[in-house]
Amino acid sequence: MAVQETKEIQKLKGLVEQSCKIVVFTGAGISTESGVSDYRSKGGIWDRFQPVTIQEFLADEGKRREYWRRKKEMYVEMRDAQPNAGHLAIARLEKSGKLVGVITQNIDGLHQKAGTQKILELHGTNREVICLQCRKICPFDPIYERLEAGEDIPLCRDCNGLLKPNTISFGQQLDPEVLELAIAWARSADFLLAVGSTLIVEPAASIPRLAKRAGAKLAIINRDLTPADSLADLVIQTTAGPVLEAAIPASL
Repeated sequence: MAVQETKEIQKLKGLVEQSCKIVVFTGAGISTESGVSDYRSKGGIWDRFQPVTIQEFLADEGKRREYWRRKKEMYVEMRDAQPNAGHLAIARLEKSGKLVGVITQNIDGLHQKAGTQKILELHGTNREVICLQCRKICPFDPIYERLEAGEDIPLCRDCNGLLKPNTISFGQQLDPEVLELAIAWARSADFLLAVGSTLIVEPAASIPRLAKRAGAKLAIINRDLTPADSLADLVIQTTAGPVLEAAIPASL
């Protein structure tokens, strides 16, 4: 849906046009526009499910069962979701040659579906399952079929180890290599565009601040205020898709 080109959109378009090393940082807000539930809002995942920490998952069979029940419900929503105008605009930005890459807190794979290739998934991906014993990684679809067939705690068929979606669970550290590369991208940027993130969850929330300290311009698009707004060169408090569609045209 087209939006009126406001002064804020004009300024965002100018920042995109003037920059040649752009990093996009995305959070749950860009995916809620595709129908994917977020964590913190009313009716979100935390309203419906109590978080299960990695320590609880490893130690408690009941918690593993609860975890897989939640993931089974969430997977259908993520599997069927489609990229929205925001995801597609970011993919166009990559094709323009201006994009260093996308750093995302999301686990839904919507940036990949939109066609973006240079992506760092800080919190892993819900499109894969990993064995915590032999470390084999496989697509989620076959495991979902096993859950649908009645398994409540699927185990690895190679080594009988515990399976878990290839995501970062509560109580689990981010992959240090992924985080280090994300920080390097941010410090190399001349413009960082943060989209749909509360910029609260650390250490991810510090990435836009690092870019700003290194000399990058910073723009934030989010429905709610964030703790980093006072640092930003531009804040647009709205849903992201129509704004990004207007600011990143196909002719870029």
